[in-house]
Amino acid sequence: MERNTPNMEEILKRPLYVYDLPQELLSTLTSKANQLQIPIQTSSTVTPEISELLEKENGIATAKSCAMCQVSFLNVQEQRDHVRSDHHRYNLKSQLRGNPTLTEAEFNKAIGEIDESISGSESSESDEDEEDGTHASDATLAALLRKQTKISQEAEDEEPSPKVKGAGKHPLFWFTSPLLPPNTSLGIYRAIFTEAEQDEPDHLVESVRKKQLSPVYPQRTNAQASGYEVTPAAASPHIFLCMIGGGHFAAMVVSLAPEIQKRPGGIEERQARVIAHKTFHRYTTRRKQGGAQSANDSAKGAAHSAGSSLRRYNEAALEKEIRELLEEWKDMINKAQLLFVRATGSTNRRILFGPYDGQVLRQNDPRLRGFPFSTRRATQGELMRCFKELTRIKVSKVDEAALQAAETKQREAVSKPPKPSQQQQKPKISKEDEAAILHTSQIQALIRRSKVPALLSYISNNSIPPSFTFYPSDSSQNFRSPTPLHLAASSNSPAIVTALLTKANADPTIVSGEGKTPFDLAGNRATRDAFRVARHELGESKWNWDAAHVPPPISKSEADSRIERERKVAEEAEANRRKLEMERLKREEAANAAASQKAKKTSGRTLGAIEKTAAEKREEEMRGMTPEMRMKLERERRARAAEERIRKMQGK
Repeated sequence: MERNTPNMEEILKRPLYVYDLPQELLSTLTSKANQLQIPIQTSSTVTPEISELLEKENGIATAKSCAMCQVSFLNVQEQRDHVRSDHHRYNLKSQLRGNPTLTEAEFNKAIGEIDESISGSESSESDEDEEDGTHASDATLAALLRKQTKISQEAEDEEPSPKVKGAGKHPLFWFTSPLLPPNTSLGIYRAIFTEAEQDEPDHLVESVRKKQLSPVYPQRTNAQASGYEVTPAAASPHIFLCMIGGGHFAAMVVSLAPEIQKRPGGIEERQARVIAHKTFHRYTTRRKQGGAQSANDSAKGAAHSAGSSLRRYNEAALEKEIRELLEEWKDMINKAQLLFVRATGSTNRRILFGPYDGQVLRQNDPRLRGFPFSTRRATQGELMRCFKELTRIKVSKVDEAALQAAETKQREAVSKPPKPSQQQQKPKISKEDEAAILHTSQIQALIRRSKVPALLSYISNNSIPPSFTFYPSDSSQNFRSPTPLHLAASSNSPAIVTALLTKANADPTIVSGEGKTPFDLAGNRATRDAFRVARHELGESKWNWDAAHVPPPISKSEADSRIERERKVAEEAEANRRKLEMERLKREEAANAAASQKAKKTSGRTLGAIEKTAAEKREEEMRGMTPEMRMKLERERRARAAEERIRKMQGK
C-alpha cells in the first residue's frame, strides 16, 4: 500500500476522466456508503461551521465550490466566473431576502417560465454583449425575485408554521479507494449515469467500469502499425451537447473515447475528439432591453419598426437553420448515449422540441439532461468546456468526521426554538418622526418629478409648515438640501421654486448645513430668475431678500423678454454661421472646378477629378447642420438601409 501511495499522488496531479481511469485506481474503487449531502434548499441550511470545513483544511483554502449554489469548479477562474453569473447573483439576493436558493436546473426552469433571455449577461468577451441584452439581466433577476417572493408569501399564508424542506439530490456521486488518503474523495456527476444506474447506487462502481473505453489513435500509418484499431468517429460511443439563448446556438457531438496525440519528445496526450460541431448567431434580441422579439410581441403586441421586422425574420431563419442541422445529425443524435441541452425560455425550447413534423429532440427522451453547473454564452469553446467539466473526476479533500459533527450540531440548533432574549429589538421611532420621514419621502419624490399641482396639494392637505425641514437631517442629501426650496433650487426646477415661494410661503432665508441659501444652489439662469421674479411679486417686505442672497427683482415680462432676445441672438448667430459656411463651400467648389479645367487643358484628360467616397458625401451633406439635425438625418438613413436589407432578404 505504501509503495502505491506516491504513484497515486502522481496520478491525482493530472486530470482524471470518467471514461479513461487508470486500471490501478479502477480496480480498487468503491462507492461511499453515505453520499456527501449538503442541504441546498434554504439559506439557513448551510452554517458557517460547514462552510469553513468545506473551504479550509489545516488553515489552507482547498475547495473550489459554491455551497450556496451547489456548484464545483476545477480552477479559481471558473469560480470567479460563477460569482459574476446570474445564477449566483440571484441566489445571493434571494438569500438576503430570506427566500430559498435554487440549483442550476431550478434556476434555468424559473427563468424560462418568465420567458426572458439573459444569455447576454453570461460571461463572454464578445463585442456583442449589448446586442444580447446585457443591460436587461438585472430587470430579469428582479422580476424573478418578485415572483419567488410572492410564491413564498402565499406559501406562508397557507401554512403558518413553515417547515424546512429536505435537501435535494446532490449533483455528484462520491467514490473512494484504499489507495487514496483518508480525507480524499472522487466525485462523478450524477448526470453521466442513466436513470437505471442512478436507481441502483450499489452498482455504481460496476457502471463506472463498464464505461471505460480504449483510447483512439488518429488515422495514421504509425497508429495502424502499432496494432491499435481505429474506430470510425460516428460509430464510436458519443454524446450530444447543445445550447441556445439570445440568438446564439451551438451544438457538438463528442466521442467519449479519448484520442491520443503525440507531442514532441514522444509524449502521449489524451484529448477530446469532436465528431461534429456547428454554431449559429442571429440578431433576435432587443438591444439593451433583452428578451426575444416574439416574446415582446406576445406581451405588448406586434411592433412596426425596421428593427422588429429584422428580428422576426432572424428568429424564423434561426429556427429553420437549427432544425435543418438537427435533421442532418439525426443519425448521430439517435445513437448518442446522452443528450445535454440548455434552452432558456419557451421560444428557444419550442425551436428544439417543437412539436413539429420530423422533430429530432423530444422532451420525454430518457437520455435528455441539463447541465448541472453554470454555463456561459453558447459557443463551441463553451461546449468543449462543459464536456470536460462533465467527464472530469472531481477530487475533494474534506474531513468527513468534522463535517458530520457540524451537521449534527446544526440539526440540534434547528430543533431548539430561538430564545426571545437573544433577538435584537429595533429602536422605537416616535409618531412625529414617522410622519416627518413620510412627508420627506413624498415631497422629495414630487419635487424630483416636477409635479407642481400635486406638491401644493400635498403641502396643503397635510398642513406642512413653510419652515419644514427634511428628516433625518444628518443624511448627506438632507444636510446639503434641508428644505423643499433647497432641493428645488439644486434640481434646477424654476416652476417648483416659483410655486413654493409664491403659494406655499417657503422661507428663502434658511441656510443649509453648508451655510448656503436656496438661491446659492440654483444652477441655471431660469432658476435664478424665478427667485428674482418672486421677489418682485411678493415685495421687499415679505422676506429679507438680501440675507437670502437674491439679486434685485425683475418682472416676469422682463425675464421673458430677455429670454426671447437671447433666443433671437442665438438664431441670428447660427444663420450667419451657416451663411459663411455656405460661402466657403462655394469658393472651394469653384476652386476645385478651376483646378479641374486647368488639368484638362494641360494634360488633355482629367487628373484632378477624384470620385468622392460615401463618407465624404455624407460629411458634405451634414455640414452646417446642428447636432440634433445630424442625429435625425443619420437615424433616417439607417432606417432606410434596414428596410432595403429586409426587402432584399425577402426577395422583393
